[in-house]
Amino acid sequence: MKIIVCIKQVPDAKDVRLDPKTNTMAREGVESIMNPFDRHALEEAVRLKEEHGGTVTVLSMGPPQAEDVLREAIACGADSGVLVSDRAFAGADTWATSYTLAKAIETIGDVDLILCGKQAIDGDTAQVGPGLASRMGKPYVTCVQKTREAGPDYIIVERMMDDGYDVVRLPLPALLTVVKDINEPRVPSLKGKMRAKKVKIQKLTAADIGAEEQCIGLAGSPTQVVQVFSPEPRGDREIFTGSVEEQVDQLVQRLKIYL
Repeated sequence: MKIIVCIKQVPDAKDVRLDPKTNTMAREGVESIMNPFDRHALEEAVRLKEEHGGTVTVLSMGPPQAEDVLREAIACGADSGVLVSDRAFAGADTWATSYTLAKAIETIGDVDLILCGKQAIDGDTAQVGPGLASRMGKPYVTCVQKTREAGPDYIIVERMMDDGYDVVRLPLPALLTVVKDINEPRVPSLKGKMRAKKVKIQKLTAADIGAEEQCIGLAGSPTQVVQVFSPEPRGDREIFTGSVEEQVDQLVQRLKIYL
């Protein structure tokens, strides 16, 4: 089974900043980590490889420093890494990002399964996975909480729902986005870290993947951030103090005003 895992290097949630001039995420001087949801996608890919054989390739679109998360993923069990990096990709929204990743995967070659985290913590859109599957014409399931069974030409998964879960059988090749409930990501071993240092990361530019200039970066993004601001507080605010019972009584008395 040939598996590709799409991972993203994101700013640490406790240190997120926006560039006031471009209204895009400020990345210089900000600590970056592997997107937490992508860790679970990586872990599931490695588990499937261990059970059924095959290879795991991690793919990331980002600046040159995104190579760090690719090596981290290799230390956790992935076999190889591909970095799609070009200044022309800067400012891409989810539409342009899914196009770029699709072109990169087509360049890599045959794939049986594509795994993505449910969403990235910097954008929280959860659009890239489904967008990528749609562009490639692959069947997909989002919010996968468990892999039940996998064969040479199919996979059976549980899709998390508000009132339980659905059991879905998909023909391969397919794409899955996973939630954190699916597994517990492993910690990279010393042996894995040593191996990751030696692996050569394949680097692809826009020209390498045959991307059209008008489809990538800001030029290929139909959605753009035009303004960033902190919302103004609305209405009067009141803080209740005391024990829980006292606060409940205060709240009830306050609500009676509106009856």
